[in-house]
Amino acid sequence: MHRGRPTHARGSALAIVIGLSMTACTGADPGEPQHSAKSRVDGPPPASWCVSGTPSASTTAGKPHRGALHDDFNGDGYSDVAFPVPHGDLSRGKSRRKPGYVAVVYGSSHGLRISSKQIFDQDKPGVPGVGEPGDYYGSSVTTADLDQDGYADLIVGSRENSADEAYGNGGVEDGELRRYHWQGSLSVVWGGRHGLSRSVTLPSRAGSHDGVGSLIVAGDFDGDGAPDVATQVRGGDLRVLSGPFGQDGTPAGGVHDVKGPRKAGMKDLATGDVNGDGITDLVSVGETETGSMRRGDVVYWKGTPDGLAAGVALSGIHGPQDAGHAVAVGDANGDGYADIVTNAFFEFVARDSGAGGSGVEEDEYARKYRLPHLKSGAVVYLPGGKSGPDLEKMTMLNQDSPGVPGVAHKDSGADEEGGTEYFGAGVSVGDIDGDGYADVSVGIPAKDVGGADGAGSVLALRGTAHGLTAEGAQLLTQDTRDVPGVAQGADAFGAATKIVDVDGDGRADLLAGGEVAPDGTPHGARGGVWVFPSTACGVTPKGSIVIGPSTLGAPEQFDSALGADFNS
Repeated sequence: MHRGRPTHARGSALAIVIGLSMTACTGADPGEPQHSAKSRVDGPPPASWCVSGTPSASTTAGKPHRGALHDDFNGDGYSDVAFPVPHGDLSRGKSRRKPGYVAVVYGSSHGLRISSKQIFDQDKPGVPGVGEPGDYYGSSVTTADLDQDGYADLIVGSRENSADEAYGNGGVEDGELRRYHWQGSLSVVWGGRHGLSRSVTLPSRAGSHDGVGSLIVAGDFDGDGAPDVATQVRGGDLRVLSGPFGQDGTPAGGVHDVKGPRKAGMKDLATGDVNGDGITDLVSVGETETGSMRRGDVVYWKGTPDGLAAGVALSGIHGPQDAGHAVAVGDANGDGYADIVTNAFFEFVARDSGAGGSGVEEDEYARKYRLPHLKSGAVVYLPGGKSGPDLEKMTMLNQDSPGVPGVAHKDSGADEEGGTEYFGAGVSVGDIDGDGYADVSVGIPAKDVGGADGAGSVLALRGTAHGLTAEGAQLLTQDTRDVPGVAQGADAFGAATKIVDVDGDGRADLLAGGEVAPDGTPHGARGGVWVFPSTACGVTPKGSIVIGPSTLGAPEQFDSALGADFNS
């Protein structure tokens, strides 16, 4: 998952709306997304990962997946995708209730099948709860076969859901001030042969200010063969629901908390077997606090036969003025150990510490901590190993690294927000070219494109036997040849990315979210999700589509944030 990402330095909130009507999931047609923006044909194509236009010797043809998938809701053998819209409102008009909803589109041999669209919110029959102001249904979503019936299920978090709220009326109801408890909730929508249907609440023991559901992931954290669910709770700890799960949502292994290091605030979670012992580990990124010192940290939560061990902060990755906001896990070097990919931003550059700055100039900070990469953001690659994350083999890449297109520089419109272009704001891991090594997608949502400030871009980096490489890095913008749309200021293209094989050909496709309206209207804040096919030579813009509100019939609303995140 990749939640809590910053937007570009101008402070424009990412707002991507994708609306879905409730339909059956049994149709065979791929559906046609609406192309409301003309594809460009004059921009340069991305670099190829092939030698002389053909796959290299190390690049295989990609093998179609066989067996159950953690994100196949209808069991047809294709991965499906969920788009959480926690700030969305399905009400027509100028509503600001923000109860939230989650949209789902199913995969097929033709890719994402638009005709399969579904939408879930707390006002839909069969979904527990009531859509209320500020519930943020869809704050985080993940997938797993909780009841082990062969169909993946959709787990939905609502970080501020509460039974006691009067948010829409200034906290006053019947003349009395009511407390807003911020307890949060978890629910599951069960998968089946006809797709997702029927939802129940998961017993998360949510209490006042727990914030359950703000970040959630799934994995087998105790190695018993049954999936478990973990959610952030009280900022820096985890609450784990241990499976298997009954049809009423009850976890057979109970519910328990796992402590994090010191006082912390999480930004993102990811799971994978980092130490290769067959048990899922968990990785979080965010801030930890010791006394008056606050710093960004990567925290490693080792999976054991007794469940997740207490989180341990990994030193030497981030400095005290540096923070990571996204993390993904996958085996980029093919050694059987899952690797960690996160990002690093220099948060403050202003001298005036009284105005929110650090009192430290960026160049001075970079020299002191030997991290010159950070002025526009960086991607941190941390290989896994038998003992867990291997800090000695950590590498960092940014736009000044050989092979990466562009130049790292501060955004001219920034002040103490750091001036970063947010290189790495959206990271995802998956095997794009089918060669057996996981590749990495990187969002750069505040990157200037031509004369368009903050238009944004997306980068694809290859995994190799030697780890993540910038050689042959593929850059995509809305000005790239055959990409729908036109790069405009504050589009924030690349605010989120996801690598997933939606057509089952053994090569993972690339999804990217952005703020621009699909019809090219600047600052439309309606957004879209771009879908790029994959080949043995990497990502290709040929045949790419953009999915937007008009494609799927949702109300076009400001600040609805679809495409700002995807399911893990």
